[in-house]
Amino acid sequence: MSLLVVGSVALDTIQTPFGIRKNILGGSATYFSVSARFFSPVNIVAVVGEDFPAAHINFLKNKGIGIEGLSIQPGGKTFRWEGAYSWDFNNAKTIATHLNVFVDFNPRLPAGYRKSKYVFLANIDPQIQAAVLNQVDNPRFVACDTMNHWITNKRKDLIKFLNKVDLLFLNDAEARQLSGENNLYKAALAINKFGPKKLIIKKGEHGALLFSKNSTFSVPAFLLKDVVDPTGAGDTFAGAVMGYLAQRGRFDDATLRRALVWGNVMATFAVEGFSLSRLAGVNGAAIRKRLKEFQALVSF
Repeated sequence: MSLLVVGSVALDTIQTPFGIRKNILGGSATYFSVSARFFSPVNIVAVVGEDFPAAHINFLKNKGIGIEGLSIQPGGKTFRWEGAYSWDFNNAKTIATHLNVFVDFNPRLPAGYRKSKYVFLANIDPQIQAAVLNQVDNPRFVACDTMNHWITNKRKDLIKFLNKVDLLFLNDAEARQLSGENNLYKAALAINKFGPKKLIIKKGEHGALLFSKNSTFSVPAFLLKDVVDPTGAGDTFAGAVMGYLAQRGRFDDATLRRALVWGNVMATFAVEGFSLSRLAGVNGAAIRKRLKEFQALVSF
């Protein structure tokens, strides 16, 4: 069943201990869709400027990703982010953010996308997330991501919107900030009261936690020898989780647990190269091989 993602398509400049890459393909919707496509058809809604390379658009097309909702703003410049990582890959230092065409991002869904049954609203203004969701006809499962900026500056709008969400993705620092609780278990209980039926707390190199009404699940991260660029790991993780749920057509706790494992596996490929250089070249055999390696890692 097709999956809809609304978020950013960007040009990033990334510096890590392994080098620097300028104006490389990035954005939440990009990583999400390239990951999700392994499990389910996926459509993007985003905006770019006239400076966005045609090669990147062709890349998305060639991966089978629906781009009818990817609009090009005449005379506009694409959203750009510049960041740097030290050996502590859990924390990125933002050097510059240029929202450009993203300032006026007010997506209107193509007619065919309005019937999407699985919807992921990436890290954007919660008012925009709500406006997009209002355009979707009776979705089966809605998930969203958020960040500290929206928790601080749009808290009321975010909490209001969370009442419409089945699954919320956020990291451990954001969970503590949103809930006001330091303990992650208590944080999850507090956030569930805002409305989300299920909650995934991402912990970077320490894995992820799943909380629902009747279940709690912890999945560790896969141990990697080489981490090059962690920029898109969280969105890659979310793409695999949502892609798997859309593929299975169900979202009970057992299916969600398996989805988290697939998310972890896919995220490992994203961090092994700059931008999508590693993730874009992976195939089903490599994914299945890494899943078996992960199963061996956690078996006891």
